Amino acid sequence: MLKYCSIGSGSSGNCHVVSYKDTGILIDAGLAGKRITSGIEQADFDIDKIQGIFITHEHSDHIKGAGIMSRKLDIPIYANFKTWCGMKDKIGNIKEENMIVFDNDKTYELGELKIRPFSIPHDSEDAVGYNIYSDKEKMSIATDIGYITDNIRNNLKGSKLVVLESNYDPNMLMMGSYTYALKKRVMSDGGHLSNEEAASFCTELVEGGTESILLAHLSKENNFPELAYATTKNVLTKNEMIIGKDLTLDVLSRDKVSKVYEL
Repeated sequence: MLKYCSIGSGSSGNCHVVSYKDTGILIDAGLAGKRITSGIEQADFDIDKIQGIFITHEHSDHIKGAGIMSRKLDIPIYANFKTWCGMKDKIGNIKEENMIVFDNDKTYELGELKIRPFSIPHDSEDAVGYNIYSDKEKMSIATDIGYITDNIRNNLKGSKLVVLESNYDPNMLMMGSYTYALKKRVMSDGGHLSNEEAASFCTELVEGGTESILLAHLSKENNFPELAYATTKNVLTKNEMIIGKDLTLDVLSRDKVSKVYEL
């Protein structure tokens, strides 16, 4: 059974745990090492079965604890070449054998999991999302998205569970304390998905067979969970999609470990 849990998701830090049989992985490690370790234990995952850390991009809220966890567990960190160039001086010393470079849009095997990094638009060196496969199921993680591309659509198609960014509310962003330049960056094609953009894409996911959608990477300043949830619920309802019947919809917390989702 493919299992997923969020240790934390938001602009303050991100870390996801996925396991299948005797293979576990982290997707990003943007929290303190102690918090990641305690979160894994709280979710009742076997930390000794974590075999690798897969990085989406080099921003600090995705790599803060990566070096710590690699050294603690003696496991490799996986990232594409440009991401490695952007983060290698930020995560401390890593054993050469634990520095693994992959190519985007290719599928790799690690233990009993298959992992496929796919390109996404974001203002980093070379950001990716991930498909994760067990023998029978597929799930996907896609955050830090400037806009929904055909490549994202194609890669998320057929995912039973999708972790999808719902970063900001446009009104909160425009009325908030960010500088104008930062507001433009957030709203740009290299920025983040708004609640409305995420909600619109959720209808496509459900039409394509997705059964569980977890809204993720909410901005601390420009969003809040109830608003992200309500925005997506309203759009789904308008499209005659019923939460609890046609899909499960949840919002991942910035500060709390999520429940364990089983596929």
